[in-house]
Amino acid sequence: MPKHVAIILDGNRRWAKKEGLTIPEGHEAGGRRVLEMIMDFFSVGINTVSLFVFSTENWRRPEDEVNYLMDMFKFFSKTEIPFFQRNKIKISVIGNRLNIPTSLLEGIQEIEEATKNYEGKQIIMAVDYSGRFDILQACKSLAEKTKKGLIQVEDINEKLIENELMTKCSEFPNPDLLIRTSGEQRISNFFLWQSAYTELYFPTVQWPDFSKAEYFEALTWYQQRQRRFGRRV
Repeated sequence: MPKHVAIILDGNRRWAKKEGLTIPEGHEAGGRRVLEMIMDFFSVGINTVSLFVFSTENWRRPEDEVNYLMDMFKFFSKTEIPFFQRNKIKISVIGNRLNIPTSLLEGIQEIEEATKNYEGKQIIMAVDYSGRFDILQACKSLAEKTKKGLIQVEDINEKLIENELMTKCSEFPNPDLLIRTSGEQRISNFFLWQSAYTELYFPTVQWPDFSKAEYFEALTWYQQRQRRFGRRV
């Protein structure tokens, strides 16, 4: 089984249109689906699940939609702490926090602090995340350390870069399996470095309709893959 599964939660708006609902109702349904699926995510021994919930590019969406999503994330972070504590799930939030509203930042800090000591089950929430920005900030950090004489240019290798990426918060920073719902076949600036050898799975079901059965189908598909990492087998 994979140790780390990443999921791009795609299709909330298209699902809402199909069901004759508003866009906020689509996002609300997608949020409920996350909560309903969380225990299923870990039911077969998976350690880390990363959820791409808001990309840096999503700031370009209509202001009322963005504001609704920020309020929904804030409500989630405030109300679900007892659930994650009860089930001993560590929550980590990655992304560029400069544009995130202060009230949401406070909720993020609260839920991270409340769950920081748990091991074995971790949810990584990617909010205002960009794979390019992640690599860029890692390079800047290494450049600063080089400038200060903490490391030499010759010391820089893949391991040092991985230690500067935002996924350093996980024991398993590189996903084994990436699922993107709704049928779109691209990773949209998510985990560009981390996904170098990730198996990519693109079900056509939209996120609010993604179920335990679809999740297990993805895991079964993964188990049938022959992962060579460039080697001949």
